[in-house]
Amino acid sequence: MSSTYWVGAIAKVFWLSMGIWGGMTFANAQTQSAYPAKNIRIVVAFASGGFADGVSRLVGQKLSERLGQAVIVENRGGAGGNIGAKFVVGAAPDGYTLLAHTAASTINNSLYKNIGFNVLTDLVPIANVGSSPGIFAVNASHKAGSLEELIRMAKASGGRLTYSTAGVGTSSHLAAEYLFNTLSGLQATHIPFQGGAQAISSVISGQVEVLSISLPPASPFIKNGTLKALAVSSLKRVDTLPNIKTMGESGYSDFEERSWVGFFAPANTPAAIVNRLNAEISQVVALPEVRERLIALGMEPQIGSATEFNDYVRKEVNMWSKIISTTGITLD
Repeated sequence: MSSTYWVGAIAKVFWLSMGIWGGMTFANAQTQSAYPAKNIRIVVAFASGGFADGVSRLVGQKLSERLGQAVIVENRGGAGGNIGAKFVVGAAPDGYTLLAHTAASTINNSLYKNIGFNVLTDLVPIANVGSSPGIFAVNASHKAGSLEELIRMAKASGGRLTYSTAGVGTSSHLAAEYLFNTLSGLQATHIPFQGGAQAISSVISGQVEVLSISLPPASPFIKNGTLKALAVSSLKRVDTLPNIKTMGESGYSDFEERSWVGFFAPANTPAAIVNRLNAEISQVVALPEVRERLIALGMEPQIGSATEFNDYVRKEVNMWSKIISTTGITLD
Protein backbone atom coordinates (compact mmCIF):
# COMPACT_ATOMS: atom_id res chain seq x y z
CA MET A 1 0.00 0.00 0.00
CA SER A 2 1.14 3.56 -0.70
CA SER A 3 2.54 5.92 1.94
CA THR A 4 -0.41 8.21 1.24
CA TYR A 5 -2.79 5.45 2.35
CA TRP A 6 -0.95 4.93 5.64
CA VAL A 7 -0.76 8.65 6.40
CA GLY A 8 -4.49 8.91 5.84
CA ALA A 9 -5.22 5.86 7.97
CA ILE A 10 -3.06 7.09 10.84
CA ALA A 11 -4.65 10.51 10.68
CA LYS A 12 -8.11 8.95 10.80
CA VAL A 13 -7.22 6.87 13.87
CA PHE A 14 -5.69 9.93 15.54
CA TRP A 15 -8.74 12.13 15.04
CA LEU A 16 -11.06 9.30 16.04
CA SER A 17 -9.14 8.79 19.30
CA MET A 18 -9.13 12.52 19.92
CA GLY A 19 -12.87 12.54 19.46
CA ILE A 20 -13.32 9.76 21.98
CA TRP A 21 -10.96 11.44 24.49
CA GLY A 22 -12.66 14.78 23.94
CA GLY A 23 -16.05 13.20 24.45
CA MET A 24 -14.88 11.61 27.70
CA THR A 25 -13.43 14.93 28.86
CA PHE A 26 -16.68 16.72 28.03
CA ALA A 27 -18.68 14.03 29.85
CA ASN A 28 -16.45 14.36 32.93
CA ALA A 29 -16.78 18.12 32.85
CA GLN A 30 -20.54 17.78 32.59
CA THR A 31 -20.58 15.35 35.53
CA GLN A 32 -18.54 17.68 37.71
CA SER A 33 -20.43 20.82 36.71
CA ALA A 34 -23.70 19.08 37.54
CA TYR A 35 -22.45 18.17 41.02
CA PRO A 36 -24.29 17.57 43.24
CA ALA A 37 -27.04 15.65 41.50
CA LYS A 38 -28.14 13.63 44.53
CA ASN A 39 -27.98 13.46 48.33
CA ILE A 40 -24.60 13.86 50.03
CA ARG A 41 -23.68 11.75 53.04
CA ILE A 42 -21.35 13.03 55.77
CA VAL A 43 -19.94 10.19 57.85
CA VAL A 44 -18.98 11.45 61.31
CA ALA A 45 -16.21 9.26 62.74
CA PHE A 46 -17.60 9.56 66.27
CA ALA A 47 -20.81 8.91 68.17
CA SER A 48 -23.78 11.26 68.05
CA GLY A 49 -23.95 14.11 70.51
CA GLY A 50 -20.23 14.76 70.51
CA PHE A 51 -18.14 17.71 69.41
CA ALA A 52 -17.59 16.56 65.81
CA ASP A 53 -21.21 15.50 65.45
CA GLY A 54 -22.56 18.90 66.52
CA VAL A 55 -20.28 20.78 64.13
CA SER A 56 -21.06 18.42 61.25
CA ARG A 57 -24.82 18.81 61.67
CA LEU A 58 -24.51 22.59 61.88
CA VAL A 59 -22.46 22.76 58.69
CA GLY A 60 -24.44 20.01 56.96
CA GLN A 61 -27.73 21.85 57.36
CA LYS A 62 -26.40 25.05 55.80
CA LEU A 63 -24.53 23.13 53.11
CA SER A 64 -27.77 21.44 52.10
CA GLU A 65 -29.43 24.84 51.68
CA ARG A 66 -26.60 26.08 49.48
CA LEU A 67 -26.26 22.98 47.30
CA GLY A 68 -29.95 22.25 46.90
CA GLN A 69 -29.52 18.62 47.92
CA ALA A 70 -30.10 16.83 51.21
CA VAL A 71 -26.97 16.41 53.32
CA ILE A 72 -27.39 13.36 55.52
CA VAL A 73 -25.20 13.06 58.63
CA GLU A 74 -24.41 9.49 59.66
CA ASN A 75 -22.43 8.46 62.75
CA ARG A 76 -19.93 5.60 62.49
CA GLY A 77 -17.96 5.81 65.72
CA GLY A 78 -15.40 3.43 67.13
CA ALA A 79 -11.64 2.77 67.33
CA GLY A 80 -10.84 6.43 67.88
CA GLY A 81 -12.46 7.45 64.62
CA ASN A 82 -10.86 4.74 62.49
CA ILE A 83 -14.07 2.85 61.67
CA GLY A 84 -15.76 5.84 60.08
CA ALA A 85 -12.59 6.89 58.30
CA LYS A 86 -12.02 3.43 56.85
CA PHE A 87 -15.62 3.34 55.59
CA VAL A 88 -15.12 6.59 53.67
CA VAL A 89 -11.74 5.45 52.34
CA GLY A 90 -13.59 2.58 50.66
CA ALA A 91 -16.37 4.76 49.23
CA ALA A 92 -16.61 5.93 45.62
CA PRO A 93 -14.51 9.08 45.00
CA ASP A 94 -17.44 11.04 43.59
CA GLY A 95 -18.08 13.65 46.28
CA TYR A 96 -21.23 11.98 47.63
CA THR A 97 -19.62 10.35 50.69
CA LEU A 98 -17.60 12.67 52.90
CA LEU A 99 -15.84 12.22 56.24
CA ALA A 100 -16.03 14.51 59.26
CA HIS A 101 -13.03 13.89 61.50
CA THR A 102 -10.87 15.62 64.07
CA ALA A 103 -7.19 15.93 65.01
CA ALA A 104 -7.46 12.21 65.81
CA SER A 105 -7.20 11.54 62.07
CA THR A 106 -3.61 12.80 62.09
CA ILE A 107 -2.76 11.18 65.44
CA ASN A 108 -4.08 7.74 64.52
CA ASN A 109 -1.77 7.54 61.53
CA SER A 110 1.10 6.86 63.97
CA LEU A 111 -0.73 5.86 67.14
CA TYR A 112 -2.21 2.61 65.82
CA LYS A 113 0.12 -0.21 64.78
CA ASN A 114 -2.13 -1.38 61.95
CA ILE A 115 -4.69 1.30 61.09
CA GLY A 116 -5.48 -0.18 57.66
CA PHE A 117 -5.25 3.10 55.72
CA ASN A 118 -3.16 6.26 55.50
CA VAL A 119 -4.78 9.65 56.00
CA LEU A 120 -2.19 11.26 53.71
CA THR A 121 -2.77 8.99 50.71
CA ASP A 122 -6.26 7.52 51.12
CA LEU A 123 -8.17 10.72 51.95
CA VAL A 124 -8.31 14.19 50.42
CA PRO A 125 -8.63 17.16 52.84
CA ILE A 126 -11.49 19.47 51.88
CA ALA A 127 -11.89 22.09 54.59
CA ASN A 128 -11.08 22.78 58.22
CA VAL A 129 -14.19 24.24 59.88
CA GLY A 130 -12.66 25.41 63.13
CA SER A 131 -10.26 24.60 65.92
CA SER A 132 -9.78 25.06 69.62
CA PRO A 133 -6.69 24.83 71.83
CA GLY A 134 -6.28 22.41 74.66
CA ILE A 135 -6.09 23.61 78.23
CA PHE A 136 -4.39 22.54 81.46
CA ALA A 137 -6.44 23.21 84.58
CA VAL A 138 -6.64 22.30 88.26
CA ASN A 139 -9.22 22.43 91.04
CA ALA A 140 -10.04 26.02 92.02
CA SER A 141 -8.50 25.45 95.48
CA HIS A 142 -5.16 24.22 94.13
CA LYS A 143 -2.16 26.26 95.31
CA ALA A 144 -0.58 26.53 91.86
CA GLY A 145 -1.46 29.71 90.02
CA SER A 146 0.35 28.90 86.79
CA LEU A 147 1.72 25.96 84.84
CA GLU A 148 5.29 26.86 85.81
CA GLU A 149 4.30 26.87 89.46
CA LEU A 150 2.51 23.53 89.14
CA ILE A 151 5.61 21.89 87.67
CA ARG A 152 7.90 23.45 90.32
CA MET A 153 5.61 22.14 93.06
CA ALA A 154 5.53 18.68 91.48
CA LYS A 155 9.33 18.55 91.26
CA ALA A 156 9.64 19.66 94.87
CA SER A 157 7.43 16.75 95.95
CA GLY A 158 9.24 13.98 94.07
CA GLY A 159 8.15 14.76 90.53
CA ARG A 160 4.80 13.06 90.78
CA LEU A 161 1.35 14.20 89.75
CA THR A 162 -1.79 12.74 88.20
CA TYR A 163 -3.65 14.08 85.20
CA SER A 164 -7.00 13.17 83.69
CA THR A 165 -8.08 13.18 80.04
CA ALA A 166 -11.09 12.16 77.95
CA GLY A 167 -9.34 8.97 76.85
CA VAL A 168 -6.19 7.11 75.85
CA GLY A 169 -4.64 8.31 72.60
CA THR A 170 -6.46 11.64 72.48
CA SER A 171 -4.54 14.78 71.62
CA SER A 172 -4.94 15.91 75.23
CA HIS A 173 -3.39 12.67 76.49
CA LEU A 174 -0.41 12.86 74.15
CA ALA A 175 0.12 16.57 74.82
CA ALA A 176 0.09 16.07 78.60
CA GLU A 177 2.37 13.04 78.43
CA TYR A 178 4.82 14.95 76.27
CA LEU A 179 4.66 18.08 78.45
CA PHE A 180 4.90 16.48 81.86
CA ASN A 181 7.05 13.40 81.33
CA THR A 182 9.22 14.35 78.36
CA LEU A 183 9.69 18.12 78.46
CA SER A 184 9.41 18.62 82.24
CA GLY A 185 10.96 15.37 83.45
CA LEU A 186 8.14 14.51 85.85
CA GLN A 187 6.66 11.10 86.64
CA ALA A 188 3.09 11.98 85.79
CA THR A 189 0.42 9.29 85.85
CA HIS A 190 -2.36 9.33 83.29
CA ILE A 191 -5.92 8.71 84.54
CA PRO A 192 -8.06 8.23 81.42
CA PHE A 193 -11.85 8.50 81.37
CA GLN A 194 -14.53 7.70 78.81
CA GLY A 195 -15.29 11.28 77.88
CA GLY A 196 -14.62 14.83 78.97
CA ALA A 197 -17.37 15.10 81.60
CA GLN A 198 -15.85 12.42 83.83
CA ALA A 199 -12.34 13.79 83.37
CA ILE A 200 -13.52 17.25 84.46
CA SER A 201 -15.46 15.86 87.44
CA SER A 202 -12.40 13.96 88.66
CA VAL A 203 -10.43 17.20 88.99
CA ILE A 204 -13.28 19.22 90.45
CA SER A 205 -13.80 16.52 93.10
CA GLY A 206 -10.08 16.37 93.90
CA GLN A 207 -9.56 12.75 92.80
CA VAL A 208 -7.07 13.80 90.12
CA GLU A 209 -4.73 16.76 90.31
CA VAL A 210 -4.59 18.15 86.75
CA LEU A 211 -6.96 18.21 83.79
CA SER A 212 -5.77 18.09 80.17
CA ILE A 213 -8.62 18.58 77.74
CA SER A 214 -9.83 20.67 74.79
CA LEU A 215 -11.09 24.08 75.82
CA PRO A 216 -14.84 23.88 74.94
CA PRO A 217 -16.02 21.39 77.62
CA ALA A 218 -13.83 22.96 80.32
CA SER A 219 -14.68 26.58 79.55
CA PRO A 220 -17.96 26.80 81.57
CA PHE A 221 -16.24 25.42 84.69
CA ILE A 222 -13.36 27.86 84.33
CA LYS A 223 -15.77 30.76 83.97
CA ASN A 224 -17.87 29.73 87.00
CA GLY A 225 -14.75 29.30 89.15
CA THR A 226 -14.81 25.56 89.84
CA LEU A 227 -11.70 25.02 87.69
CA LYS A 228 -8.54 27.14 87.55
CA ALA A 229 -6.92 27.38 84.13
CA LEU A 230 -3.12 27.30 84.12
CA ALA A 231 -2.27 27.52 80.40
CA VAL A 232 -3.77 27.15 76.94
CA SER A 233 -1.91 25.03 74.40
CA SER A 234 -1.96 27.63 71.62
CA LEU A 235 0.59 30.00 70.17
CA LYS A 236 -1.46 33.05 71.14
CA ARG A 237 -3.92 33.80 73.93
CA VAL A 238 -7.58 33.04 73.30
CA ASP A 239 -10.17 35.80 73.26
CA THR A 240 -12.50 34.03 75.68
CA LEU A 241 -9.76 33.64 78.33
CA PRO A 242 -7.44 36.61 77.73
CA ASN A 243 -5.72 36.34 81.13
CA ILE A 244 -4.56 32.75 80.69
CA LYS A 245 -0.98 32.29 79.51
CA THR A 246 -0.01 30.34 76.42
CA MET A 247 2.44 27.43 76.54
CA GLY A 248 5.14 29.71 75.11
CA GLU A 249 4.57 32.23 77.90
CA SER A 250 4.80 29.33 80.34
CA GLY A 251 8.27 28.36 79.15
CA TYR A 252 7.45 25.90 76.35
CA SER A 253 7.96 27.67 73.03
CA ASP A 254 6.37 26.34 69.82
CA PHE A 255 4.13 24.00 71.85
CA GLU A 256 0.68 23.83 70.31
CA GLU A 257 -2.10 21.26 70.59
CA ARG A 258 -5.47 21.97 69.03
CA SER A 259 -8.71 20.12 68.54
CA TRP A 260 -10.33 20.68 65.17
CA VAL A 261 -13.12 19.40 62.93
CA GLY A 262 -12.48 19.01 59.22
CA PHE A 263 -14.02 17.38 56.17
CA PHE A 264 -12.35 14.84 53.90
CA ALA A 265 -13.22 12.91 50.73
CA PRO A 266 -11.90 9.58 49.41
CA ALA A 267 -8.63 9.73 47.45
CA ASN A 268 -9.03 10.45 43.72
CA THR A 269 -12.10 12.62 44.20
CA PRO A 270 -11.94 15.13 41.32
CA ALA A 271 -10.23 18.39 42.25
CA ALA A 272 -13.18 20.35 40.84
CA ILE A 273 -15.53 18.71 43.35
CA VAL A 274 -13.09 19.14 46.25
CA ASN A 275 -12.68 22.84 45.45
CA ARG A 276 -16.44 23.30 45.03
CA LEU A 277 -17.06 21.75 48.45
CA ASN A 278 -14.28 23.83 50.00
CA ALA A 279 -15.81 27.01 48.60
CA GLU A 280 -19.31 26.12 49.79
CA ILE A 281 -18.16 25.08 53.29
CA SER A 282 -16.12 28.29 53.56
CA GLN A 283 -19.25 30.29 52.70
CA VAL A 284 -21.17 28.37 55.36
CA VAL A 285 -18.51 29.06 58.02
CA ALA A 286 -18.60 32.75 57.09
CA LEU A 287 -22.32 33.01 57.89
CA PRO A 288 -22.80 35.11 61.06
CA GLU A 289 -25.09 32.55 62.70
CA VAL A 290 -22.63 29.72 62.04
CA ARG A 291 -19.65 31.73 63.29
CA GLU A 292 -21.55 32.65 66.45
CA ARG A 293 -22.47 29.02 67.08
CA LEU A 294 -18.90 27.81 66.52
CA ILE A 295 -17.55 30.49 68.85
CA ALA A 296 -20.16 29.50 71.45
CA LEU A 297 -18.81 25.95 71.20
CA GLY A 298 -15.34 27.29 72.01
CA MET A 299 -14.01 27.06 68.47
CA GLU A 300 -12.16 29.55 66.33
CA PRO A 301 -13.82 29.43 62.86
CA GLN A 302 -11.45 28.60 60.00
CA ILE A 303 -11.65 29.64 56.37
CA GLY A 304 -8.98 28.45 53.96
CA SER A 305 -8.38 26.59 50.73
CA ALA A 306 -8.27 22.83 50.35
CA THR A 307 -4.53 23.15 49.69
CA GLU A 308 -4.02 25.00 52.96
CA PHE A 309 -5.93 22.33 54.85
CA ASN A 310 -3.89 19.63 53.11
CA ASP A 311 -0.67 21.33 54.24
CA TYR A 312 -2.01 21.61 57.79
CA VAL A 313 -2.94 17.92 57.89
CA ARG A 314 0.58 16.95 56.78
CA LYS A 315 2.10 19.23 59.42
CA GLU A 316 -0.11 17.66 62.11
CA VAL A 317 0.77 14.11 61.02
CA ASN A 318 4.48 14.93 61.28
CA MET A 319 4.12 16.61 64.67
CA TRP A 320 2.12 13.79 66.25
CA SER A 321 4.41 11.17 64.72
CA LYS A 322 7.37 12.73 66.52
CA ILE A 323 5.48 13.02 69.82
CA ILE A 324 4.24 9.43 69.63
CA SER A 325 7.73 8.19 68.79
CA THR A 326 9.18 10.15 71.73
CA THR A 327 6.60 9.08 74.29
CA GLY A 328 6.36 5.49 73.04
CA ILE A 329 2.56 5.47 73.24
CA THR A 330 0.88 3.13 70.73
CA LEU A 331 -2.41 1.25 70.39
CA ASP A 332 -3.21 -2.05 68.67
